[in-house]
Formats: sequence, C-alpha cells, structure tokens
Amino acid sequence: MGNLFGTDGVRGVANLELTGSLAFHLGQAGAYVLTKETHRQPKILVARDTRISGLMLESALVAGICSMGAKAICIGVVPTPAVAFLIRELGLDAGVMISASHNPVEFNGIKFFNNAGYKLRDELEDEIEELLQNTESLALPTGAEIGTWEIKEDVINLYVDYLCDTLPSDLGGLRVLLDCANGAASKVAPMVLKKLGAEIEVIHNKPNGLNINQKCGSTHMGDLSRQVVGRKMQVGIAFDGDADRCLAVDELGNIVDGDQIMSIVGLDMKNDDKLANNTIVATVMSNLGFKIMCEEQCINLECTPVGDRYVLENMLANQYNLGGEQSGHVIFLDYNTTGDGLLTAIQLLYVVKKTGKKLSELTSVMKLYPQVLRNAKVTNEKKYYYKEDEEIQNLISQAEAEFCGKGRVLIRPSGTEPLVRVMIEGENQNAIDAWANKISEFIEKKLS
Repeated sequence: MGNLFGTDGVRGVANLELTGSLAFHLGQAGAYVLTKETHRQPKILVARDTRISGLMLESALVAGICSMGAKAICIGVVPTPAVAFLIRELGLDAGVMISASHNPVEFNGIKFFNNAGYKLRDELEDEIEELLQNTESLALPTGAEIGTWEIKEDVINLYVDYLCDTLPSDLGGLRVLLDCANGAASKVAPMVLKKLGAEIEVIHNKPNGLNINQKCGSTHMGDLSRQVVGRKMQVGIAFDGDADRCLAVDELGNIVDGDQIMSIVGLDMKNDDKLANNTIVATVMSNLGFKIMCEEQCINLECTPVGDRYVLENMLANQYNLGGEQSGHVIFLDYNTTGDGLLTAIQLLYVVKKTGKKLSELTSVMKLYPQVLRNAKVTNEKKYYYKEDEEIQNLISQAEAEFCGKGRVLIRPSGTEPLVRVMIEGENQNAIDAWANKISEFIEKKLS
C-alpha cells in the first residue's frame, strides 16, 4: 500500500491535507482506474455527509470525473451504505463517498466503491495512488466527449424502500429516540422509521456544516442515554457521521454496543435458521463475553484482524452473512455490501418488537466483560519486537494464567504511531487495570 489511502479511503484535514486539488486528481485517477474497461460513457455516483468542506471537495472531485469523460451523478447528503446500495440498484460503474465518518468536522475523506458496491481492494487503491503521481499522462477528452454532471437527490427513496422491505413486519408500537449525529442520517433515518410505523423522536438532526459528531452520535452517547430515560423511550439509536454504524441504548440508559447487537440479532437469525453456516464474524477486539455467548449458544465465531474490511473479506470467502465490530459497524451481507447503521438499527428493533422483550432483557444473553486499553510508547523500529521478547511473553502468560480462562491479554502494534496497544479484559476491573499498567510499562521499558 502507498501512503495516501488508509484503512478506509483517503482522509485528512480538509483544505490542508485533503485539498481541492487532491480531490480533483483523485476524481481523474479514480474515474480512469474504475471505468477503463467500460465501452460507453461511465457513470459514477457521488455523495457526501454534512461537513462544511463537503461541497468544496465534491465540486473538485466531480470536475476531475467529468474531465475524464465520465458522468457524475450527485445525490447529495446520504449515508455511506446508501452509496453501496444505489450503485448496484442503478447499474452504475463506480461510486464515491465524501466523508470522514466519526471524525471531527475539520477532517474529511474520499472513499471509492466498485460497480458491485464494495470498497476497493488494495491493488486498485495502489493503482489509483500510482496514477496520481502522473495524471498529466492521461488523455483528456474534448468537445462532446467531456463528461457531464447530474443532480439526482430523489434516488434516496429507493434506499428507504429497500431498507423497509428487509423486515417481514412493521415496527408499530415501538417508541424510539434517534440521535443522527447532525450527519448523513439526519433526513433519511426519520424517513425509514416513520415508514415502518415506529413512534419516533429525533435529536441532533439539524446539521449546519460544523456540528457533525459534536458531542452527539455513536461516539458521544451521554446525551442519548439521558434523554432515553428522561423521555421514557423504549430504545435509543445513535449513528455516526456517515451512518455506516450504529449503537443503541436500552430503556434504562445503558449503551448497547456492536457485540451485543450482533448477539441479539445473530441469535434471532440462528433460531430462524437464517444465520449462514451458523457463524458470526467479528474482530479480535470483540469482547470476551461475545465469544462466551457464541460458545453457550452453539454459534461458530470467526475472528479477524481489526477493521471492517477484514470482516467482509472473511464473510465473502466463507459465505457468511453476519459480521461486524464492537464499534457498531455491522454487515448484513444478505442486504448490503458494507456496514449499514440504519439497516442494523431496524434489524435490532425488529427483534425487540418480535420478542416483546425490553432491550435490557435481550442484552442479558451476553455478559459484557470489563476492558481496559493502555498504550505503550515505543520506537517504530521495535514495535513488533514484543512477539519475540521472552520476558514480555512470560509476563503475558502470567496474567492469562491468573485469569483462569475468564480473561485475556491482546497486544497489537499501532498501524500509524510508535505505540504498542495493550488490551486486557476480565471479570475484575481492579485486576485488569493492574495488569494493563504492569504490562504496558514493561513493554515501554524494554522497547523504547
């Protein structure tokens, strides 16, 4: 991989790192790489979240797309998973989402999708990045061959209808509070829940370009928790800025994370014989309680490295249909090719209505083990040495022996910083705090 594309597209501070010039050249390179085998005018979907920098970057990106002779179809502010769905639904050649997801407003990002609605493989990202170094070599069309720009915001209704059709019944009778993070879900989430008959109230759904993810949404759950209790709602749902993930809050104000959501929905799918190969895919960062729940319910659990792309790769390779992350990025592969916060929300709400149980009761299927994370500052050259260091490995073994199968130690180097991350979970908070401090300090001493 080059240095431009990260784990989820190109991201940076808008107008400083992610400039209009870079967006223009990404539009050119992306249009060329993703549509070079198309024997007609290529059509590329373009969408964005609510950030103030979105229109600036969209204009530059679309100019780059049109300069390659492609047609840009701009659909305005929509969730990232709507892009993945609409590419397939409209038979388009590629798609682009302009968003930095859960990051603060000063950041923005550009992520590409292929004609099947999947995020790009490493090789294609590498090809785009390589071409960025030499865009002057591209042959540019002139006259009637120059690309065009179409605004088509009404297509979001196709996504709304599709989501509603994934449920066998409506959500009438449920009282739900939605936190839209002042982001991409602000308009579409209330549309979906109202169409499904839920009684809803909505907060943080007045984006002004600057307030996306600002003390709201799935990264700041405090306000939603308080208001669910205060307004006597049955369930609270929080999205992130581009609505590709969601977390929930039960009627008592307790946060329900992605592991718990997958436990509830996965068990329901298993009981209905809809869980493909009786397997859920999660990452190594999933809570130990999720692993134990799967064992107790006779569900197979596949673990991947951290990152939704690895979850998706495993699902595709093995024909599984449910997977995700603790962060609430859940993939229902029967319905969409990426994590979809709105889809996750309504699937969870359907189980609440179907069972007639409170969300707090449904979450009891999984015991949530306390987790603690510490960062050990090390040199970049040595951040992988912990694997071979005998003293470090012995200390890890001592901790796990003390946990007697009711806890674990997970060590992993940071992909971007000179850090080794130490994650420990177990039944006793004081014990895991002590071991996390001890191990991280020892790694820092040995490898810095």
